[in-house]
Amino acid sequence: GGFNVGGEQSGHIILHDHATTGDGLMSALQVLAVLVESGRPMSELARQFEPVPQLLENVRFTGGKPLEDATVKAAIADAEARLAGQGRLLVRPSGTEKLIRVMAEGDDEALVKSVVADVSAAVKAAG
Repeated sequence: GGFNVGGEQSGHIILHDHATTGDGLMSALQVLAVLVESGRPMSELARQFEPVPQLLENVRFTGGKPLEDATVKAAIADAEARLAGQGRLLVRPSGTEKLIRVMAEGDDEALVKSVVADVSAAVKAAG
């Protein structure tokens, strides 16, 4: 929580201060505003970006509400505790398919893989 910029590999960028959904025109205008305000070229600003390991697993389920399952909730809480201060976890249902998306990112790739595997296993068992 508390983030006001988010994005997906699909290209969606959400600027929560301006909109709650992806808006390409708004994103472009904000990038241009930063370029004008900073007086620096995009190539220089882009060098500041340091990607971290990220893993997304889509877990198919057949019925029910796996995110309401006590074991899944416990696995999510455990994963968040393990990532505390070192990364983040996002677990959400797909808006278009019977999938639960389990995504983690952080500096420690082994930890990221471990928490995604643990949460995904709990979701599979519940759904």
